Amino acid sequence: MITAAIVGCGRICENAHLPALSQLDNVRIKYACDLIEEKARKMKERFPKIENVITDYHVALNAPEVDAVWVLTPNYAHYTVTMDALRSGKNVLCEKPITVNYKLSVEMAEEAKKQGKILNIGVCNRYNKSVEMLRQLVEEGKFGKIYHVYCSFRECRSIPGLGGPFTTKSQSGGGALIDWGIHFLDLILYILGGAKIETATADAYSEMAKDMKSYKYHNMWAEDTSDVEHGTNDVDDFITGYVRTDKASISLNGAWAQNLDQRDMYIDFLGDKAGARLDYGGKFQVFDGSTLETTRPEYEIPNMYLCEDKAFAESIETGVKTRSYIDNILESMKLLDALYASADAKKEVDFR
Repeated sequence: MITAAIVGCGRICENAHLPALSQLDNVRIKYACDLIEEKARKMKERFPKIENVITDYHVALNAPEVDAVWVLTPNYAHYTVTMDALRSGKNVLCEKPITVNYKLSVEMAEEAKKQGKILNIGVCNRYNKSVEMLRQLVEEGKFGKIYHVYCSFRECRSIPGLGGPFTTKSQSGGGALIDWGIHFLDLILYILGGAKIETATADAYSEMAKDMKSYKYHNMWAEDTSDVEHGTNDVDDFITGYVRTDKASISLNGAWAQNLDQRDMYIDFLGDKAGARLDYGGKFQVFDGSTLETTRPEYEIPNMYLCEDKAFAESIETGVKTRSYIDNILESMKLLDALYASADAKKEVDFR
């Protein structure tokens, strides 16, 4: 039995991890922690598997029976809580992104090694059935040489919690790229078989809510955290970029908000034998260049968060590192950093 503590009782906790953990018989949730006690109490009311509510996560870290900590806080707190947990001898699953930048991410990886503990990152798409199937097809040579990948993660009006932590760079590390782009770019590098970055160039914009009070929208994710009167919006709401790797080039366009009433969430893999389009979070189709036919495999997609949390628990029990172990995610954070650095400097970042 794994004894767990949850730190951070926001949306990803309520909508993803607690429903998953409630289904795992080998995980006991001793603590749910949030600085706002009412949030933690709300989680306990909804998920009776939670035994205790606390507001100081050090209580859980000081409990010798706690084996693992789920770090589900805002981005800026990932580093501190994770480092404290590792140094307290706990295994950690930290939500994506690893933290606000690559340098601190490397420090977290080094600390996990030093302490001999498992540190997984919440890149849930690595546990998506479609992603795993595409990775297998790539390994089998179905697509031949994949020479380019294009991804789009664009919405019409989806700036989250405008003026709050999501749009404050010191707390989030960035906007659309670090929030959504990490998922898309990480699964691309994963499907390509661990591609390594050679160059990266990008332009980032913050145009749609320059005047926060006049920003028009139908609904807003995390609206209860917004502060358009006194808050900050200094992150990207649109990103465009081009990346060279040792396996294929990648182009991307991402938008939290744009003046186009459409949602484009997909990734195209272009090979010299076949190509594929993956609908984000859904299924994929393959176009065969020799038969000129499109096939759409039929299969069920299990809950990604359940698969992710189950894999973390098994990793703790066996000591075997999984596809979401931090070392496997560092290249994705390196890429985010490079794209932001390129956008800031208005020039290409070259790792060759």
